Amino acid sequence: MKITIKVNGKAHTHDVEPRMLLVDFLRDLCGLTGTHMGCDTSQCGCCTVLLNNNAIKSCTLLAVQAQDMEVLTIEGLAQNGLHPVQKAFTECHALQCGFCTSGMIMSSVDLLAKNSHPTDAEIAEGLSGNICRCTGYLNIVEAVRVAADAINGVSKV
Repeated sequence: MKITIKVNGKAHTHDVEPRMLLVDFLRDLCGLTGTHMGCDTSQCGCCTVLLNNNAIKSCTLLAVQAQDMEVLTIEGLAQNGLHPVQKAFTECHALQCGFCTSGMIMSSVDLLAKNSHPTDAEIAEGLSGNICRCTGYLNIVEAVRVAADAINGVSKV
């Protein structure tokens, strides 16, 4: 079937098998490989993208279900330089091997869009569907705090 999904602001029309997952649509047909396939069971969060401004695991959604919707991937996050969350992850060394990073960042963006002043417990809950096998959680939580401050205009001078 032919479907159209708006990805990072651009319409992508492709013929797909009805059983194709959104993660495969993004990686294989759109060439956006920043969204990773980690576990194929929605446990790790590496495939997290924003669908109509809500974080979802793209390995659990068929591409046809995203027809006429808007998807934001890690590649589309930075518009004029790095997004504050991307910048904070870099500054706080919240990425080690980098495999989970795109999913962690996209989940963090969703969290901060819904709660711009999260507590550490709320950050942990917001990222609970994401696994970092390098155990970089302390730096990841710090990065979300730093990003929240940047989004809220808090200076750390």
